[in-house]
Amino acid sequence: MARYDMDIGIIGGGAAGLTVAAGAAQLGARTLLIEKEPNLGGDCLHFGCVPSKTLIRTANLYHQFSRAGEYGLPEVEPGPVDFGRVTGRIRAVIGEIQQHDSVERFCRLGVQVRFGQAEFIDEHSVRLNGKTISARSWVIATGSSPAPPRLEALTRIGYITNREIFSLARLPESMLVLGAGPIGVEMAQAFQRLGSRVTIIQRSGQILSREDKDMADTVMEVLRRDGVEILLHTTVEDATEKNGIKTVTVRDADGTRTDLKADTVLLAQGRMPNTGSLGLERIDLAMTRRGITVDQRLRTSHSHIYAPGDVNGAFMFTHAAGYEGGIVITNAVFRLPRKANYTRMPWCTYTDPELASIGMNEKAARAAGIDCAVWSEEFRNNDRALAEGSTDGRIKMVLDEKEKVIGVQITGPRAGDLLGEWVAVLNGGVKLSTLAGAVHPYPTLAEINKRVAADLLATRIFSDRVKKGLRLFFQLKGPIQDPCSTIRPPTED
Repeated sequence: MARYDMDIGIIGGGAAGLTVAAGAAQLGARTLLIEKEPNLGGDCLHFGCVPSKTLIRTANLYHQFSRAGEYGLPEVEPGPVDFGRVTGRIRAVIGEIQQHDSVERFCRLGVQVRFGQAEFIDEHSVRLNGKTISARSWVIATGSSPAPPRLEALTRIGYITNREIFSLARLPESMLVLGAGPIGVEMAQAFQRLGSRVTIIQRSGQILSREDKDMADTVMEVLRRDGVEILLHTTVEDATEKNGIKTVTVRDADGTRTDLKADTVLLAQGRMPNTGSLGLERIDLAMTRRGITVDQRLRTSHSHIYAPGDVNGAFMFTHAAGYEGGIVITNAVFRLPRKANYTRMPWCTYTDPELASIGMNEKAARAAGIDCAVWSEEFRNNDRALAEGSTDGRIKMVLDEKEKVIGVQITGPRAGDLLGEWVAVLNGGVKLSTLAGAVHPYPTLAEINKRVAADLLATRIFSDRVKKGLRLFFQLKGPIQDPCSTIRPPTED
């Protein structure tokens, strides 16, 4: 029987890699964690989720100052933003969370942590800092990076990505955002609210193209209300830079060419897997442009090598990476054939209003040939939303032919938090009647979840068939024909 230095080796110290490392070590496996960056935590902690949400909170608070008059308060004229202080707070938040992802913590768990660039030399061994290390199982959890520009001309200007945007020395006066996915729209709104002039350039006819158009359009309307210019059906054709000013030439759907100028260009046109320097060609590991090919157990074409997280190109969310890390632990350590199930995978775009989803949206259901029904409830009918002045958006509940919930989308205030109830309902197999009958505190935004479920049940409870049966069995007299007549003023003789 072959002997290896480690039971399991993990390449990549982001969400997936840290999940596997912590679990495997605590279960008694000899565990090695390799990270090429100076700190653990991955892209999410240093260049993604954490800094972006910190910046978004700052921008939203600054935006609220300008709305003081809407709440009966004195008008406020906030001064210009010192972006250095903003980035200082971002660094402080990252530092606080970094303690949870520290080398010391993982060493205490029993993980051996090493830094450097690992490169496979065979199916069980990697070269790291001039030394060879072998492991019975390997986990490739190297994540993803911003995709390079699709247009060569963009490489000749000093564009930025999510890796640079949170450490800018000053607030840009103007910004062009190339791409209207989650990163693009979140950053566009945040920087517009902080005082930049922002323009989004999107090739398709919709922002957040994965989402239902009506839900994405609600977000777009708010972005435009904030002042963000959004150019749809628009293609970048050229880019130049002179004296620090970038000029991007675009063509719209009518063929009209326009030169757009800005001091900052944010490239937000997708992600690509981090696989280039791992030596995967030496071990003939199957992969595509999207990422490393894996089966439902997260195994690669070599069954002892696993690839959870962004590197497999499936669901590029931190919570998905953590979930997949758990799948790997079950297969690699317990050796139980557990498969990943993405049927109820949730996600959220943290604009204001937020757009959160779980399961299939209407677009995906119809594309799959499902004759779905959609039930909707507006936030403008929610008393808490009215009280807080946050009435943009709605909830959509998507049902299949058997009236089973296959997905829920929420565009509205704190949609990501509201989705948590649906995560429990759908994963726990809770009946809609249970949700509709549950008591929610009043007034809360969460009442909208109860309300949309109750709307569906009301069509059954208050149907003509039920009313006819009640009249028959309990001898009810039936509804009053003109109930409003009793409140009309008497007619003078």
